[in-house]
Amino acid sequence: MFRATSVLAVILLIYAAAYVVFRQTHAEVWERDKRTYVIYPESYGRPLYYAWRPLSYLDGALTGMQHHVGPHR
Repeated sequence: MFRATSVLAVILLIYAAAYVVFRQTHAEVWERDKRTYVIYPESYGRPLYYAWRPLSYLDGALTGMQHHVGPHR
């Protein structure tokens, strides 16, 4: 049981760390409203957007960070 819990904890830690790295490297300020958005690229961003959706809700509630798939138009 301890091993399964440890493996799950490591998987969740990697999941959260990957989100934080992506968030830090893909944050942009939109000139129109001066708010910061995490921009998910159109080419591969949609699966990541849905995979990290639980963390993005928490992130938005805690920091006000917005999320967007593809560039702002």
